[in-house]
Amino acid sequence: MRLHRLDITAFGPFGGEQHVDFDELSAAGLFLLHGPTGAGKTSVLDAVCYALYGAVPGARQSGQGLTLRSDHAAPGTRTAIRLELTVAGRRLEITRQPPWARPKKRGSGTTTDKAQSWLREYDAAAAAWKDLSRSHQEIGEEITQLLGMSREQFCQVVLLPQGDFARFLRADAEARGKLLGRLFDTQRFAEVEKRLAERRRTAEAQVRAADTELLADAHRMHQAAGDAEALPDLAPGDPGLAEAVLTWAAVARSTARERLTVAHSARTAAAAAHDSAERELDDVREVARLQRRFADARERAARLEEHADAYRQARARMERGRKAEAVAPALDLRDSTEAEHRRAAAREARARELLPETFAGAGAAGLAVAARKAAEELGGLESARRAEQRLAGLVAERDTLDRQERADEDVLQDAASWLAGWDATRAARQADIEHAQDAATRAEQLAVQREPARRRLDAARRRDRFARDTDDAQEQALASRERATEARAHWLDLKEQRLNNIAAELAAHLTDGAPCAVCGATEHPAPAQKTDGHVDREAEERALAAYQHADGQRAEDERRLGLVREALAAATAEAGDTPTGQLADDMDELERLHTEARAAASGLHASREALAQAEREHERRVAAQREAEVRAASRAARRDALDRERSALEEELAHVRGDADSVAARSAQLERQAARLSDAADAARGAEEAAQRLKAADARLADAAFRAGFDTPQAAAAALLDDTAHRELQRRLDAWQHDETAVRAVLAEADTSAAAQQTPVDLRAAERAAETAARRLQDAVSAQDAAARRCAELDRLSARAAAGVRRLGPLRAEYDRVARLAGLAAGTSADNERKMRLESYVLAARLEQVAAAATARLQRMSSGRYTLVHSDDRSGRGRSGLGLHVVDAWTGRERDTATLSGGETFFASLALALGLADVVTDEAGGVRLDTLFIDEGFGSLDDQTLDEVLDVLDSLRERDRSVGIVSHVADLRRRIHAQLEIVKGRTGSVVRQRGAG
Repeated sequence: MRLHRLDITAFGPFGGEQHVDFDELSAAGLFLLHGPTGAGKTSVLDAVCYALYGAVPGARQSGQGLTLRSDHAAPGTRTAIRLELTVAGRRLEITRQPPWARPKKRGSGTTTDKAQSWLREYDAAAAAWKDLSRSHQEIGEEITQLLGMSREQFCQVVLLPQGDFARFLRADAEARGKLLGRLFDTQRFAEVEKRLAERRRTAEAQVRAADTELLADAHRMHQAAGDAEALPDLAPGDPGLAEAVLTWAAVARSTARERLTVAHSARTAAAAAHDSAERELDDVREVARLQRRFADARERAARLEEHADAYRQARARMERGRKAEAVAPALDLRDSTEAEHRRAAAREARARELLPETFAGAGAAGLAVAARKAAEELGGLESARRAEQRLAGLVAERDTLDRQERADEDVLQDAASWLAGWDATRAARQADIEHAQDAATRAEQLAVQREPARRRLDAARRRDRFARDTDDAQEQALASRERATEARAHWLDLKEQRLNNIAAELAAHLTDGAPCAVCGATEHPAPAQKTDGHVDREAEERALAAYQHADGQRAEDERRLGLVREALAAATAEAGDTPTGQLADDMDELERLHTEARAAASGLHASREALAQAEREHERRVAAQREAEVRAASRAARRDALDRERSALEEELAHVRGDADSVAARSAQLERQAARLSDAADAARGAEEAAQRLKAADARLADAAFRAGFDTPQAAAAALLDDTAHRELQRRLDAWQHDETAVRAVLAEADTSAAAQQTPVDLRAAERAAETAARRLQDAVSAQDAAARRCAELDRLSARAAAGVRRLGPLRAEYDRVARLAGLAAGTSADNERKMRLESYVLAARLEQVAAAATARLQRMSSGRYTLVHSDDRSGRGRSGLGLHVVDAWTGRERDTATLSGGETFFASLALALGLADVVTDEAGGVRLDTLFIDEGFGSLDDQTLDEVLDVLDSLRERDRSVGIVSHVADLRRRIHAQLEIVKGRTGSVVRQRGAG
């Protein structure tokens, strides 16, 4: 993958459009990306990552892309990233536009446009670009497939973050595992571990569930067996559980079948005794029934004889009722006529109560004549009613004119009052605008002064901190020199003592008959002997190692002292000798003045709006004043015309109304009077007609009663039966006749008479004997059913238990196999000696490849001193597999990478990052990575090491690679000629590019 060109618009700190030509920068192999803090160096790398994957690295990705837009960009400028690159032999152009809130084309406010993406490929044959896709998903899949790595891998391999790899060197096995897992996508091995653990838990649960189910069936069989012997005392998972349960079940089934045979015999005997008792009970019940039937008939005959007189009276009453039915129509007619006459008289009385006393003695004809006269007078008031309505309209219109006049007077008075202070208001608004403009100018001047003052204050604080660090470093360097001197003297003393007594050390190795290593003699008559306090080779080597360690610490402390002194000199040169407190007070005062000026300047827009609003209000008040004056002139003429018409109408209506308040009131009086007279006339005629009909009904009733055989109409009415009384009397007569017939029939029966001659039977004793036999039969049946159900339930549960035992065999074998594999993959099995998980085992192999690839560059950077090696030893109580050590060729010792110094950690992490890039590249299918970026860390190197690191990076050009270094180190600007500088300003950052020439 090689980058050619990057176009950035309204992205991050870049407010406008910026262009980066990577072809020009890559011509020298190495190029430098530098700029002040916050200028946007990282934003250039973010733009590359966003163009490829549609997202920026790590925590900077938030808000679905809305936060990527530059705050310095113009409202109408859309954020866009365009990247031109070559990957897998194809030249592509990727354009991405994140979502943005653009101004609405109509009205105010903003609307959000969706994100857009374009992918084009250059066709060399046609010498033109051709479109490939505009789908986010398709573009992402195409780029990921071409590069062969995810966004996380790309950010670790192409955008090498040295801080992450420095932490990787010092991290424990778990932290290293997380990073390597993301880069090499070993999640599938973790999923295998998880799947095996889930299968183990599932199989274990199934085995325990099967045992639990078997034991539950055993408890059910014990409950079904009743008083059988107790179950075996076993729990789920215990060996021999299945055999014990099946044996117990066989014994329980045999006992249950024996009990079923006994219960069947008892039921047969009880059934025969029950049948005999039932037949005897039926015979006794029949005799008792006939005896009760004869006694009941005799009692009913006696009661009928006692009520014979009442029966004859009822028959006579029924005969008189039938005669009175002929008079019923005349009685009904007379009652209805009388009720109608009463209603007509009451209506006439109510109607006459509403009339004046002058009509008290008038008949129906007189009342009708008076009603016609009132109606004729009412018809003559229609024209007067229209005149009265017009007069009400005139009064309402006159009131409206008066209200309008009062409203216009208020408008004129309010406008005159407001316009009187217009000049003063306009002058005050203009003064506010001038004051805000002056404050804005003052705020800009103070803002220019803030940044130099802030840099000087920061330098002064660094100067104070470096001064304290210099004293500490000087004391530590002096102590290290003293310790190194003491260690050297101790080593030389021990070496001298060993040389003085070397003869005794050599004599210790002499053997009779073997030549001496010094003189060659084969006889050794008086070999030298070791004295107390003899110094051997091991003691001398320990003293030498202690001296070398102390001398290395001294060199490190002196180097650190030199770095701190250089930093102190640089900070002092920038800050001067002014005390930090005074610079802080000056900065606070400058901030206070700037804040006050900005606060005052913030009111400029509001002051301008206030002036514009006041001018609009002035125009509105003047227009309202003119309109009110015009309306006042037109109202005067209209008021005079209304007054003249009102006087004429009032004179006309005074004659028509009379003593009423209005024409409507007079009309209502006449309407009520005419209606009441008409009602009274109708009621009088109805009462006279009802009296004639009542007289005719009385004559017809007297004739009908005489013909029916009654002396008076009242006697006929008393004899008449209504429907309810007639039905009740007829029911009593029919019931008496029916009872008499039934009693005679029963007394005439031969078997009933014969039973009555016998001795009364004891029915209760026969019933008790039958009930006893029935209970015995029911108990026998229940016992047999219970025994049969017990046998069936035991057979069913035994069969289910046997089937469960057969199913459990393969399941337990599967559980043993899965549990062994899960323990081995999880590192908890005794067979896994190093307690390594499956994922850790795969990552250990990858880490071993990375360490081998990193060592090739680390040896060049460290002049052959350091070598990275992988270690699978366990650290503490943790698991093994992801250890990383460094071998020091100067001492021959292997030690942890956390013991490296700051500069050594940097070039070791750089070598590790480059090695990891090679391994991940091979893992991704061998995609060429022709453009790499390396983050900060070069400031911790001395000049010689820096040259060696730059030589290693420069060697990457052997495969036509280019490396971009992101750094603040000033010396790199002299060493690396191709540079991309990010310059920040008040309107946003800009890019300045310089090629190798």
